Amino acid sequence: MDGRPGVRGEPSAAGGDVDGGAGQELGTTVAERLRRVQGSLSPAELKIARALMAHYPAAGLESTSGLAGRAGVSPPTVVRFVARLGFEGYRQFQQSLRDEVQARRASPLTLRPVVSESSPTSELVEAAEEVGRGALHHTFAALPEQEFDRAVELICDPAKRIVSFGGRFSRLLAEYLDLHLRLLRPGTQVHTPAPGGDGGFRVDLGRREVCVVFDFRRYQRDTVELARYAHERGAQIVLFTDPWLSPVAEFAEVVLPVRVEAPSPFDSVVAPVAVVETLVAAAHVRLGAAAEERMRAAEEASGDRTME
Repeated sequence: MDGRPGVRGEPSAAGGDVDGGAGQELGTTVAERLRRVQGSLSPAELKIARALMAHYPAAGLESTSGLAGRAGVSPPTVVRFVARLGFEGYRQFQQSLRDEVQARRASPLTLRPVVSESSPTSELVEAAEEVGRGALHHTFAALPEQEFDRAVELICDPAKRIVSFGGRFSRLLAEYLDLHLRLLRPGTQVHTPAPGGDGGFRVDLGRREVCVVFDFRRYQRDTVELARYAHERGAQIVLFTDPWLSPVAEFAEVVLPVRVEAPSPFDSVVAPVAVVETLVAAAHVRLGAAAEERMRAAEEASGDRTME
């Protein structure tokens, strides 16, 4: 999204092309498979999961003995772990990760459009509907409940200040979230980078901050670096990212992966916006009367802006 790649023609995590059209299933990443089985993993398998996610996906591209050594387990345990994820063998597991690496690097120049120049508008509309519906369905089906609940808990904590930021395009999502949060609770802001203007902002970062970070393929270096700096200062990180996972996922406390498939070669914000709005809805309920009172006061302070 920040580099504005899209969906058509990218390899899925299970092999084959991801096609936004009807009847084709969106790819499932290794990280998504892991989230599905995490509750049933043995202690040794959890060690592998942690080692893999700490350096995702690079750790999985090592040999079985390399990943085993990184996790402090035996190679046969790695083989069992891979089977638990639903792969027929370590080779298939690694091919899935290699496909993910390729998907991460996709750009509008390398992805095929959903329709051709001669396609009628009705075909484009149908394709857009199918892609959008699929992205929403797969996003919410894979949304990690515990992670989402933790995100709600963090942004509703009155002792915390909420700072949202993102990349070239995903910054729009940060602004959208903050416009809602500032109506529900005090102490929220969007960080908009300015040349030479980051010093004061960075100095203020610390344990009081919860940083809501938006970072999508191709992941933006300054966004990742700012998130890492905030983490090192003691801030807690809530990350919105795609299924291939921004590098921020390595140290984020909460990771909310969303699908970004689109009918064009450019990534979509449909599913990310839907999850942001769901987070806002949950925060509104959690904050209850205090949020209602603040919303009423904000409306009175801003005056009537509607047209009769």
